[in-house]
Amino acid sequence: MERVIENFLKYVKIDTESAEGSASTPSTQKQHDLAEALASQLEGMGAEEIVYDRERCYVYASIPASKGCADAPVLGLIAHMDTSPAASGAGVKPRIIEGYDGKDIVLNEEKQIVMRTEDFPELASYAGKRLVVTDGTTLLGADDKAGVAEIMAAAEYLLQHKEIIHGKIRIGFTPDEEIGSGADYFDVKLFGADYAYTVDGGRLGELEYENFNGAGAKVTVNGRSVHPGEAKGKMRNAILMAQEFQSMLPQSEAPAHTCGYEGFYHLDSLKGTVEKAEAEYIIRDHDRKKFEKRKETFRQIGNYLNGKYGEGTFEINLEDSYYNMKEIIEKHMHLVENAKAAMEELGVEPIVVPIRGGTDGARLSFMGLPCPNLCTGGQNFHGRFEYACADDMEKIVEVLVRIAEKYAK
Repeated sequence: MERVIENFLKYVKIDTESAEGSASTPSTQKQHDLAEALASQLEGMGAEEIVYDRERCYVYASIPASKGCADAPVLGLIAHMDTSPAASGAGVKPRIIEGYDGKDIVLNEEKQIVMRTEDFPELASYAGKRLVVTDGTTLLGADDKAGVAEIMAAAEYLLQHKEIIHGKIRIGFTPDEEIGSGADYFDVKLFGADYAYTVDGGRLGELEYENFNGAGAKVTVNGRSVHPGEAKGKMRNAILMAQEFQSMLPQSEAPAHTCGYEGFYHLDSLKGTVEKAEAEYIIRDHDRKKFEKRKETFRQIGNYLNGKYGEGTFEINLEDSYYNMKEIIEKHMHLVENAKAAMEELGVEPIVVPIRGGTDGARLSFMGLPCPNLCTGGQNFHGRFEYACADDMEKIVEVLVRIAEKYAK
């Protein structure tokens, strides 16, 4: 199982940062660097049915079923190769802390970048374990290269240990999950799995089959620019009107003030001039009815402000991103129960929590491939304080192998 750490340290050094707003798939060509490496590694370990989509940057492969298990359900394991554009993924310098002492971690002494237990109290639970951290100048990439590394290690282990009985295992690696496009060109028919798991969660034991319903919203504000010295009664400042729109949303329903099943409105970017401003939001809620109501709130605010400033001042564009996979997984709860049982048998306490976001699995579930989410052992995703627990990653490989065994029965 130690192979997983070797894989992980290699993968995180490959820059696969995706890019918002790109018109291509993958959104960045550098994602192919990891895809090509994985396809080659799969071939070297003896995997079968390897397909590397050189146009769209998807990788598929198979671990053949054990003798007598040809009729067992085909199980998929899926992870994404890209890293978030929220922080740089270039020049990642991972470091393993052996026997972590539970205290503040100096990530970069020269730049005085310190991960403090005061800010991240969960660090205390990792005392005595091995942590993989950054040098404080980039993200680590555990989201989701930890998942990629764990799937690859589990695949290699199954290929090397023929005594372990399992059905056919399908492996899938996707691009652009971080920008919501990971499932856009995923070939469910080619993949051919009956069920699957994404390996894209956090701390050891996390098991998720509920996620937000998600939508993206773009608010375009059309103003009027007039020389400031002659602006009285004439100027309409688009930036200020965009701020007015924001002020009409419930301030307590922002990400920083919500948790658990609570939804939110998140202002993700705001740019503009007096003449024109653009605000981009993400809208999230686990409850489908509340989700629809949140979108309607956007429309109502836009209508009100157009009534105040004139029709066409505010343009509201809403686009759904994904829906709560609970609607699908509830019909296939064996996926949850088998994962829980596998964890418990290996001494891991299952932690069933809702995802406050989305995964490839959410969309794939609605594309006909029921697909809950498993943990990776990573924490603090999308930033320079991201880290992963090496001991937990090794345990997750064991969990994947045990789940595979369960679907042979």
